[in-house]
Amino acid sequence: MSQDARLDEEQSTLRRSRILGLAYIDTSAIPDKQVYKNTVSYEEMDKLRVVPLQVDQSNIYFGITTTTSQQTMNALRQRFSNQRVTFAIVSETGYREYLRLHNPPKQVEYQDVAIAATNDVALFDQVSATLDQVLADDILAYLVSQAYQLHASDIHMENQKEAVRIRFRVDGVLHPIAQLSQNKYRQLMSSLAIAANVSTSSEDAQSGHINREYTLATGEQVTVNLRIETVPTVYGQDVVMRLFNLHVEMMSIDKLGLSTNERQVVDDVIKHPTGMVLVVGPTGSGKTTTLYSLIETLNTEERKIITLEDPVEYFIPGVVQIPVRGDENNQGFADRLRAVLRLDPDTLMVGEIRDQDTARTALQAALTGHLVLSTFHASSASAALTRMLDYIGINPLFASAIHLVMAQRLIRRLDDATKQPYQPDAALQQQLHAILDTLPPQVQKPDISNLTLYKPGQSSEHPFGFTGQIAIREQLQMTQGVQQVLRLPPNQISTAMLEKQAIADGMLTMLQDGLLKAIRGETTLEEVFRVVG
Repeated sequence: MSQDARLDEEQSTLRRSRILGLAYIDTSAIPDKQVYKNTVSYEEMDKLRVVPLQVDQSNIYFGITTTTSQQTMNALRQRFSNQRVTFAIVSETGYREYLRLHNPPKQVEYQDVAIAATNDVALFDQVSATLDQVLADDILAYLVSQAYQLHASDIHMENQKEAVRIRFRVDGVLHPIAQLSQNKYRQLMSSLAIAANVSTSSEDAQSGHINREYTLATGEQVTVNLRIETVPTVYGQDVVMRLFNLHVEMMSIDKLGLSTNERQVVDDVIKHPTGMVLVVGPTGSGKTTTLYSLIETLNTEERKIITLEDPVEYFIPGVVQIPVRGDENNQGFADRLRAVLRLDPDTLMVGEIRDQDTARTALQAALTGHLVLSTFHASSASAALTRMLDYIGINPLFASAIHLVMAQRLIRRLDDATKQPYQPDAALQQQLHAILDTLPPQVQKPDISNLTLYKPGQSSEHPFGFTGQIAIREQLQMTQGVQQVLRLPPNQISTAMLEKQAIADGMLTMLQDGLLKAIRGETTLEEVFRVVG
């Protein structure tokens, strides 16, 4: 941990101690920390969240944390009734430093996690055994470091009857990595809860964020930047950790994999000083990466950009980024959006449109001289537009403010070195013809009479035959045809009608885009159907 981060933590702990009316001590200022192993056992220190700071025949001075219970303090006073027992709050880092003094980390050899086409039971057991013998902070740092190496997007920790399963999502697919005992998982959850500011006993789903450095027992420094989502289940509190591993230099429209036509559409839209761009799709479809890439492209000295995010995932120099918590003072995206409009921004990014109030406020901003970028949860671009109309009502003025709705999914890219060619049979050829016949008239239909498709091969480096992910997209523009559909009576407008009109006006659907990528050998048909249906 850097000196600035440690200072911030100590100051925060001091403020907390004043609120609680308890003494505080900065353990970083104690040069020679003493170990008193005969006072309380290491197991008690870990469970009760106390550490002895100073002990003599007449006095015991305990360090406690902000989560140490009053019941524990009373029990210690009764237990050491022949001595004067006093308490002072110490920071979480200070507490853990004393824990390490009482139980120095063992020499641990961390095994690199590997993803194999068939489950490697020996490696799974070895990683599980390693995690069960190290401290909670080391577990977190190790899992994050391995997830980074494997280019995983998420770490899933799932409570089961006997143990807790840990899986990594790599290229959109989950892979089992290890399991933890329930006791070790409780320790890890305690550490996570403090770092992410969530509760281990909440009966509601929670969100948190961790951005700090950890030091493994090997001395390796690991930067942990995670979004934490927790939810109570039958056997305990499950956790999903989303890794923020995108660097600012990677945020560029050039790196989004847009086709020439898709890039032209995006360039034309964001050149306009007003209007709304919606990026839609489920969690994990790359919406945030697309939005940040647009923001980075727009980020110039002449333009004021403000973002409203829950949470702020990446920090972009030159952009005013405002964290939004909907449960904080009852101020959600809509309230904050109305406030920041007074700051005269040129471009606004709203992390997510979740309700009618936010939708209306964002569209009003798009109509009154601002370029508004946002995300929305929907299965397709036409479905997103239909849902947005449900939010705002059939209003041609509002609808005309939406310049582009871009839906996307991520599919796995074939490894060019190992992919295996094959010729589709007659039934599959017929299925492909049926999809290609629905292509927009502006798109040239490929000749598939002598088509070669590909299936994944296998190598030690890419055991599943895939390497990374690519996006399949559809871009619904507010064309004259789409606007005519929106002028119909509300009960006559449907998602299918909007999609049909958008295709007639030149829109490729995600299924069509995925099929064309499969024909070019970039992915498999099975992968496209798995993701799109």
